[in-house]
Amino acid sequence: MTTDISLPKAPIRAIITGATGMVGEGVLRACLVREDVEAVLVITRRSCKITHPKLKEIIHQDFFDLSKIAGELDGYNACYFCLGVTSLGKTEASYKKLTYDLTMAFAKTLCLINQQLCFCYISGKGTDRTEKGAIMWARVKGKTENALDRLPFKKVGCFRPSFIRPTPGNQHTLGFYKYFSWLFPLLRVCFPGSFCRLEELSQAMISCVYQPLDRIVYEVSDIRKAAAAK
Repeated sequence: MTTDISLPKAPIRAIITGATGMVGEGVLRACLVREDVEAVLVITRRSCKITHPKLKEIIHQDFFDLSKIAGELDGYNACYFCLGVTSLGKTEASYKKLTYDLTMAFAKTLCLINQQLCFCYISGKGTDRTEKGAIMWARVKGKTENALDRLPFKKVGCFRPSFIRPTPGNQHTLGFYKYFSWLFPLLRVCFPGSFCRLEELSQAMISCVYQPLDRIVYEVSDIRKAAAAK
């Protein structure tokens, strides 16, 4: 993945899902303070409880069916899809429904409305694009990445973080991260390909809009480089 910071930065109008989760909240807060982001539409099942002049929120329960709100989804040039569930305790069928099926239902509807979008998807380190590996979640994420690449969006970015250090002050942080964040500086030095900050991930996702490639996979090293070049 290469980064080109010479491209002109047109205003970003972004749709965000998963804003009541750790990554989605991080991306939302980053969007609200960036001058090149002029409007944000959050689609959520429950309020993110954030108010801002740039922000519009739609409460919507069924992400498999966007027909009731389809008329409000046009006019945006980016989608930061941050919905996600853990695979722990789930069968492959149930995980696929909440990962592949849900993502594709949302993306396909959005694609029908506006193909001139940069669609950014939160995947994971170790994702398996062969769809044949031994790790269930990696196969499903790989299937999702492959399917998104085939949609005629202007641009698709697949982000593969591993351990993410939360941004101080975020309300939606998983307990696991709270307990282990103090080790982050040491672990990042020892394993630089596995550790990034939520702020880095957020900035890299926002900046994906400006990248010249139309299909991009961001490993952790790419996330860090893109964030530094914002």
